[in-house]
Amino acid sequence: QVQLVESGGGLVQAGGSLRLSCLASGRTFSSWHMGWFRQAPGKEREFVARISPSGGSTLYADSAKGRFAISRTNTKNTVHLQMNSLKPEDTAVYYCAASSAGGAYYPDDYNYWGQGTQVTVSS
Repeated sequence: QVQLVESGGGLVQAGGSLRLSCLASGRTFSSWHMGWFRQAPGKEREFVARISPSGGSTLYADSAKGRFAISRTNTKNTVHLQMNSLKPEDTAVYYCAASSAGGAYYPDDYNYWGQGTQVTVSS
């Protein structure tokens, strides 16, 4: 069983930055692929970024490339999402997720989810 708790969301002006964090329970964190998804009101949950267990491989949605950076610290069971140059269209609830099977783009690839943290970008 893995429990994920996100933090770091909030209200920011367009062009600003936020750093989301996800703290995972359990002793096998270093074996999980970790992803970030987001869901805006009335829209489906969408992939944002994913990092491999070692941290050596990352994937990003086109909307995140060049602005967001995913990282992890296995010794602290944490994964981060640094978000820069935020836009109003980035407003959503952001979710941390863990995959045992190398999942990437699809929510069904992930085994565990956090409760989400709200990010609101004002124009």
